[in-house]
Amino acid sequence: MGSSLISKILSPALRLWLRSQVQGVESLEVDIQGQDRQILKGYVPRVSLSAEQAVYQGLRLGRALLRGENIRINIGQVIKGKPLQLLEPIQVAGEVRLSEEDLQASLASELFQNALGELLTALLEQKGLANGADASRRYRVHWQNLTLGEETFSLEGALSAGEQTPQPLFLRARLSLVDAKTLRLAQVELQGCLDFALEDLTVDLGEDAEIEALALTAQELSCLGRLLIRP
Repeated sequence: MGSSLISKILSPALRLWLRSQVQGVESLEVDIQGQDRQILKGYVPRVSLSAEQAVYQGLRLGRALLRGENIRINIGQVIKGKPLQLLEPIQVAGEVRLSEEDLQASLASELFQNALGELLTALLEQKGLANGADASRRYRVHWQNLTLGEETFSLEGALSAGEQTPQPLFLRARLSLVDAKTLRLAQVELQGCLDFALEDLTVDLGEDAEIEALALTAQELSCLGRLLIRP
């Protein structure tokens, strides 16, 4: 873009900030668009990045192609050698792809375990076996294996109930997108120490996330959408 601020100051600072947000990344490419007069005001019109094998909060992303626009940063401090900081929330849009191997490697992450724990609680509540608070106290699952299929996923783990010896548990469901804010789990089956089929379950993605397209195959999960990143 012909900007000396980008090449000499902003690009290294942004790379350092991005690497501080992940536990590891195999490759990272960053493209910053803007002019010096804009950047001197702390305004970056657009940033695009491509990352391979980035690990975010224990979640391994096989490939991520993302872009953020209208970014406000602490440029005065960056010029003085201070770390880059976001001054306002930014909307990040793009595509993320996770292979079955990536998801398997992510199973032990706190982010994944919490999400799966909330899912199991919702399933038990639907069957009338426990309320949310009761389920979180009584039931613990250590998920060990994940398998992808065409629009389906399967999980194998061990469920602990109180002081009892962990028992095998198997979960299978069909995953689809209802709208930008909602996922649907259909044809849900629990087998093992819990053995029953359940009605469809919808999952609210929350106010910070939107999914435009979701594809699940035997090879990978791909997602096209937006995420609000807060300072």
